[in-house]
Amino acid sequence: RDKNIVVDTVSDFIFIGKLADATEYFITLKEADVHDRRESPSMNEKYILDAKKYGVRRNRKLVHVRRDVVISISLLEDVIEY
Repeated sequence: RDKNIVVDTVSDFIFIGKLADATEYFITLKEADVHDRRESPSMNEKYILDAKKYGVRRNRKLVHVRRDVVISISLLEDVIEY
């Protein structure tokens, strides 16, 4: 639970943070970065790689992500640099 995870969703948002809880309907992250892909000229993978390299830019103490919009979840440390 102390490791950062990346939550990709069907929406325009990517979530990076530490898993706080998971229920039937929500995944809760703490110390999270909620990133709107539309607000950044960088590609999604570059944004995630930057978070891995420079650290997570936390903008939420706690965020709840609906499970029905989640495409994938991975450890930030498992993201492969290219």
